[in-house]
Formats: sequence, structure tokens, C-alpha cells
Amino acid sequence: MSVRLDRIVTRGGDAGKTSLGDGRRVRKDDPLIQAMGSVDELNAVLGLLRLHCSHHATLAAIQNTLFDLGAVLCMPERDGGEAFLQSECVVLEEAVEMLRRDQAPLRSFILPGGSVGASWAHMARVVARRVERDLVALDEARLGGMLRYMNRLSDYFFVLARHENDRGETDILWEPTQTLG
Repeated sequence: MSVRLDRIVTRGGDAGKTSLGDGRRVRKDDPLIQAMGSVDELNAVLGLLRLHCSHHATLAAIQNTLFDLGAVLCMPERDGGEAFLQSECVVLEEAVEMLRRDQAPLRSFILPGGSVGASWAHMARVVARRVERDLVALDEARLGGMLRYMNRLSDYFFVLARHENDRGETDILWEPTQTLG
């Protein structure tokens, strides 16, 4: 597929509205636009994560899938790609298991942080959770596959963060404060 963008500055959004893929104009604070923006933000975070992580091929594939999800969202009458997303969920589940099996067992909750790669993986995890919440707010049956994919994706980022922290050996463990009760 070839895409050609001759104009970047269109002035079409100056009044607070934007166009969907089907040409309809909606407000930029529409829940659908919010979800699309969250998907775009997650994709940008993955660009940063790729700078600090060794799993470039997997992250590149995820970035392309996220772009596909944005395309589906901008076409409200379009099918949600259920079969494709089901196979992508299986791929993520296998990647999670591959990373997890070499990790130290969890004996505590962990705090986001550690290495730079782990920190960006945790950032991707929380943005993925926001995408999931934004999709739930849309309450569209066609997005069920996207919800499952985003749920698996946040799991993947969690185990990736642990992988980046020496397979969990250098995770930052939560130490509950005694003042809260």
C-alpha cells in the first residue's frame, strides 16, 4: 500500500474538529478521537522503547499492528479485524511465556523503573492500559479483539520490563509503608 501526503498543514482542525476516515467531522474531544490518540501515543512510546531494548523485531511488529488499530478506529463502519487480532494475541502470549520462563519468580509487587529499557517498557504498559480503558469507553462490540490484544500487550510490556531488569533480578520491589493502613 502506498500513501502519499502532499499537504501536512490543512487548517481543517483549527476549529476543534477532525475528519474520520469516512470523511465525517467530529470534535477532537470525541471518545473515538481520544482512543485513537492513545493508540498513537503508545506507538510513540514504543519508538522510544526500541532505542533501549533488544526486542526490535517484536516491537516493530507491534508498532505496525497499533497503526492498523488506529486505521480501524478511524473507520467506524469497518470490521475490527477479529481473526487477525486473535492470531496476534497468540503471538503475544507465546512471547510473554518465552520471556517469563527465564525470569526470577515474583515474590512482591514491583515498582516501575530499573534500567532505561525497563522504565520505557513500564511506560508502554501503562499507556496500553489507558488505550484499553479508552476502548472500553467506546462500548463497541466490533472492538472486542482490540480489547483482548491490548490486555495481552500490557502483559507483554510487564514481562519485557522484567526481562530488561536482568530477567527480574534487578526489579525494584515494592516496600509497603507502615503508615498506611
